[in-house]
Amino acid sequence: MSSPKTENDLLTLIKLLARLPGIGQRSARRIALHLLKKRESLLLPLAASLNTTAQNIRNCSECGNWDTQDPCNICVHPTRDKTILCVVEDVADLWALERSNAFRGLYHVLGGTLSALDGVTPNDLNIPKLLERCRENGVLEVILAMNATVEGQTTAHYVSQRLTALPLKITRLAHGVPLGGELDFLDEGTLTTALMARLAL
Repeated sequence: MSSPKTENDLLTLIKLLARLPGIGQRSARRIALHLLKKRESLLLPLAASLNTTAQNIRNCSECGNWDTQDPCNICVHPTRDKTILCVVEDVADLWALERSNAFRGLYHVLGGTLSALDGVTPNDLNIPKLLERCRENGVLEVILAMNATVEGQTTAHYVSQRLTALPLKITRLAHGVPLGGELDFLDEGTLTTALMARLAL
């Protein structure tokens, strides 16, 4: 029979796993059992990696990205276009844009979106640093790459208002029908945005 200490450790592991996004109690139990069965090849390396990550990964003081160095690798990369700044809500959005290999400028992570319901105000976002970077670093264009949600668009509008006094170009990502998308499967909001952002041929 397992000792109470072992049972408590296992329950703690399951509870912590269940707090991860997209994982409930049942999935957490399955993951915990799988990790225990693969103790040498998976559990121990994972624990070591988590510990190393917790010790070494930090927020970039310039853009807000996660990296082992500060400023991060993107901010100090010699081939990045430092005159273009892409503003995103979260680091996950930054990583998604990086995966596309379509953007070669710099980023700025706000750390969330404005939300009256959640009590998120402009003071809770990384807006002062954005204004500072735009004023002092020769930025010529700011791309507002917020999600097409009410909160995302509200935040984009607020940020654009704060930037209008500066001598730079403000653009935003196009929203609408995705490549390969069929109209019958799109929601009304996407169709409305696509119609409003229609292009001349």
